[in-house]
Amino acid sequence: MIPVTVLTGQLGAGKTSVLQRMLRDPRMAGTAVLVNEFGEIGLDHELLEPLDGEVQLLRSGCICCTVRDDIAGAIRGLIDRQNAGLIPPLTRVVIETTGLADPFPVLSTLAADPVLRSQVRPGGVITVVDAINGPDALFDDIGMARRQVAAADVIALAKRDLSGGEGVKRLLERLQRLNPMARLTFADARLHRLLPDGL
Repeated sequence: MIPVTVLTGQLGAGKTSVLQRMLRDPRMAGTAVLVNEFGEIGLDHELLEPLDGEVQLLRSGCICCTVRDDIAGAIRGLIDRQNAGLIPPLTRVVIETTGLADPFPVLSTLAADPVLRSQVRPGGVITVVDAINGPDALFDDIGMARRQVAAADVIALAKRDLSGGEGVKRLLERLQRLNPMARLTFADARLHRLLPDGL
């Protein structure tokens, strides 16, 4: 069963930086990364070779794919490519959502797909929160930041060096109240602290 991890957070929170750090770890080799629009993620400087129109092989041994609408279809496509020997064996799939995305529909899509249920398993949700803009986003009327925090298995605080120590402490306390079950960590933490299901 291939673990599927969702990486979410507000626009500009630091998801791309967290993802790049994760992918540099040799233990993430064989990871497929699904992004909404290839190029937004800022990984193009690491491209080694295109495998086909929407699939790229990264130097780290990871696969990066463009996803627009059908996440379940994209994962099924990756599994088909793997089974046909067109890409390396998959060890994990990471879905990076846009900053405005609600992670709950992504999770329910995976759970509802009968084909995927037999081939993938939940790998948890990582929500990146920006220490500078996070406090305002958590009070936003739309509430998307709160939904992203509520869905998290791991909350990774980014940009803490740009915020005062007291502000970081208050934000961590608020995040703990919003989701007491999530593991609180920092965006520059070691990989085993960032991955909800470990390695």
